[in-house]
Amino acid sequence: MKHLPWRLSSFHSERSARHGPVFTQEPSDSVFPLRSEDNKVFINCKAKGNPVPHYKWKVDGGYIDMDLNYNLVEGNLLINHPHATHHGGVYQCIATNVFGTIVSREAKVQFAYFVMSLAQVSLPLSMPTILCGRCLCSSPAEIKYSWVFNGRPSFLLQDTRRFVSQRTGNLYIAKVEASDVGNYTCVVRNMMTNATAYSSPTPVVLRRDAVMGEYEPKIEVQFPESLHVTKGSSVKLECFALGNPVPSITWRRTDGNPLPGKIKINHSNGVLEIPYFRPEDAGVYECVAENSRGKNVAKGQLWVQTLKDVHMAIEANLQWECKASGKPKPVYRWLKNGEPLVLEDRILVEGGRLAVPRINLLDSGMYQCLAENEHGAIYASAELKVVGKCVWRTLYFKSLYNPVRAIKSLLILITTAVCSFILVRRTIMGDGTLRISNISESDGGRYTCVARNPFGTSSSTGTLVVKEPTKITVPPLSVDATVGESIVLPCEVSGDSSLGPTFKWFFNGKLIDFNRQDHFEMIGGSAGDLMVRNIQLKHSGKYVCMVHTVVDSVSAAAHLIVRGPPGAPEGLIVGEITDSTAQLSWESGPDHHSPVITYSIQARTPFSIGWQAVRTVPDSVPGQMFHATVIDLNPWVDYEFRVVASNNVGVGEPSMQSKQIRTKAAVPEVAPGNVSGGGGRRGELVIQWEPIPEELQSGEEFGYVVAFRPLGTSTWKQTVLASPDASRYTFRNDSVPPLSQFEVKVGVYNNKGEGPSSHVVVVYSAEEEPSEPPSRVWTRTLSASEIEVYWEPITQTASSWKIIGYEVLCWEEGMQESDAEMVRVTDTAAILSGLKGSTVYLISVRAQNSAGAGPSSPAVNVTTKKPPPSQPPGNIEWNLTNSKIFLSWEHVKAMGNESEVTGYKVLYRQNWLGKTSVVETNRTSMALQVPSGEDYLIEIKALSDGGDGSSSGPIRIPKMSSLNSNGHFSSAPCKIYLNMYCL
Repeated sequence: MKHLPWRLSSFHSERSARHGPVFTQEPSDSVFPLRSEDNKVFINCKAKGNPVPHYKWKVDGGYIDMDLNYNLVEGNLLINHPHATHHGGVYQCIATNVFGTIVSREAKVQFAYFVMSLAQVSLPLSMPTILCGRCLCSSPAEIKYSWVFNGRPSFLLQDTRRFVSQRTGNLYIAKVEASDVGNYTCVVRNMMTNATAYSSPTPVVLRRDAVMGEYEPKIEVQFPESLHVTKGSSVKLECFALGNPVPSITWRRTDGNPLPGKIKINHSNGVLEIPYFRPEDAGVYECVAENSRGKNVAKGQLWVQTLKDVHMAIEANLQWECKASGKPKPVYRWLKNGEPLVLEDRILVEGGRLAVPRINLLDSGMYQCLAENEHGAIYASAELKVVGKCVWRTLYFKSLYNPVRAIKSLLILITTAVCSFILVRRTIMGDGTLRISNISESDGGRYTCVARNPFGTSSSTGTLVVKEPTKITVPPLSVDATVGESIVLPCEVSGDSSLGPTFKWFFNGKLIDFNRQDHFEMIGGSAGDLMVRNIQLKHSGKYVCMVHTVVDSVSAAAHLIVRGPPGAPEGLIVGEITDSTAQLSWESGPDHHSPVITYSIQARTPFSIGWQAVRTVPDSVPGQMFHATVIDLNPWVDYEFRVVASNNVGVGEPSMQSKQIRTKAAVPEVAPGNVSGGGGRRGELVIQWEPIPEELQSGEEFGYVVAFRPLGTSTWKQTVLASPDASRYTFRNDSVPPLSQFEVKVGVYNNKGEGPSSHVVVVYSAEEEPSEPPSRVWTRTLSASEIEVYWEPITQTASSWKIIGYEVLCWEEGMQESDAEMVRVTDTAAILSGLKGSTVYLISVRAQNSAGAGPSSPAVNVTTKKPPPSQPPGNIEWNLTNSKIFLSWEHVKAMGNESEVTGYKVLYRQNWLGKTSVVETNRTSMALQVPSGEDYLIEIKALSDGGDGSSSGPIRIPKMSSLNSNGHFSSAPCKIYLNMYCL
């Protein structure tokens, strides 16, 4: 059998910019809640490479088949509806392109749970201690440890003397003081599920049989001597020392370089954090603990392991060296294209050193050094490219029928029978597939495979069409934004429009559903720009624009950092309390990418309206300070406090309020105000004041001390009022002269002592009642029901300060004065109404002042007039002509016991709600000029000296602007006559 080669149009050398995959983000150990809002788990993996790598994933050593539960989003693995049993395990990401394969570090995925136990501690005074909280947790990285002292609702404040390790959960007290005696409770919170567990209280008991002397610092919490850090990650170093006096902690680099400005050191100096670790951050770091007895140093090296990519010619010698440190000493392994390196006779591995003499083309690929011990493993990756000559072979093959469409820079497989061909860019696989990598336009054309055997020859021809690759020409850029703003993330592409590009956006690994997301909108027409409207803090994260065509897909990512007002401060604790101050301390909350500038303190009492700002020392608390003293508090008042942070964006949410505390009692400081008095009965001294509000009473058993003395004397009389609500005191003694002057003051006291007194004011004693009755009382009868009374005012005397009014007494003849009706007035005249007609009344008047009423004047009698006529006007007739109403009625005759009729009163108004007009006449007829076009209501009453007689009742005159009409109304019920004429 003969072998015929492929006939190819041209060959091109590989571009130097092409390279194998390099991880930029690897999966990490993670803890996920068994149930979350969206019921999804997202594991990160990202690699760069040219061509773009494609990804696979393993779990517990086996490859994952993508199905309904597993999806790839770029390189990231999305697990839908995770199950603790089925989806927990060790995950590993594999990235591959034409140059080889690399594997990520292994990441353990678990579901949160934890338990813990504590041991009792008994200590002598001044002895340092460690309270060990042994926590069995699924992942320390997802756990936050805190401690509670004596059951208080807020967490124990960390300072230079007390430190909580977030690696172990242990509480360290550098020097125990008497105030540390009590019960300690370890609190463990899972940051993924927000679940919290509390240990049983552990008592710290003070032993008096021993006292700890001074000694130099002893570092109890320190970081590893050597620590491998992944580029771009965040690393925290803990350091804390015991000692007496309490040691101070400082940090430095041994190479003399200053600490980077991005480094964060907590307020107790026990934790150094380096965010966004870069190679230049590598080096040896020292923690220095120092007090007056000496110092101690802990050091450790932070480093980033790297191997360099190499391009070598055939027959050259390769040597790589990989170094790592740890306890126990790490063991090294080498991988090639994600698989253990096969050790041939010519390959030498010694510790972390790899030597390959006389390399050949088959040695090309991705290599990884793996250093591991019982605590974990680290990876370093590099690419080996071997440049060599083409090798041709004669092959068997079968025909190819269909044209193939390709995209530049992608891998194209053309299927044949048993063709074999080895070339750097074009390879015929063992199954007869023609593999072309790094496609270019020159690869386009017709390809023919010819096969011949003793029975004949066969050939097949196909067309390869090369399209321009889809490229994102304007990718989204990472951007900072402020809450409330709107931004546009661009995503514009170039390429062959016939491929039908479609755009998708992902936010933090989840596909954005534009029909359900009010804040997101796709704009830009043919582009795929993403608008984020009214940005909120929850929109901070990674955004990926993915463009798909029928033959390729590309993506670009950007990060949106949202600046917003600070989050709520945490761990608010109220420390030492006096009668007017309180010590507060707290921990910072999230700054939302804008540093906190100031903190403000607010307080609330049972007497305040909501939360009120309070004065502090310092007056303005800077953002780097986490404690303050609240001043000018009122003694013996229940207070709650909260802290509010502010940054350049705005004012953040307040912290949780503190536990209600009460300031200590003190002597009252506020004296009663508006002290006055006067009035009362003869022989009384009345003293009044405004009572002190409860929030200013400063303690228990609050009361008043009332002191007074006659003006010009030196001896004070005092009385104690034990009621905090008292506002009046009356001193009674018949020997007190009327309207005599007294000096008066009112003081305060409580169980802490006597407070200040008010200013001295002059108060008059009560005056005596008027001694004379009003003179010259006379009366005038107004009607059957009203009498007018007049009198002369009485003159004031030295013992009568002021007449404040008069009392008019009225009773029927034959009755007692004690049964009289009384009317009070301030003038010297009064009208008595509601009386009976034709009745004799007795009238008496007496004066009144603040001491009471004086004697009554002699009674005068007066007779009311006869009652008005009881019979209403009858037989009322009316005529309406245009705007005039003509009325007539019968004369009313009074009965013998009624007042004679002196005239008539006509009342008329528009409708029921109109204003009433009144016209009087001594005739039995009247013409009213009224506007036309409205209904009118009319009443007629008889007039007499005894008052108005009975009403005729309302008569309705209907609206008739174009008609003449007349009517008749009888006083007998239901007899109304109406005549209308059309003129």
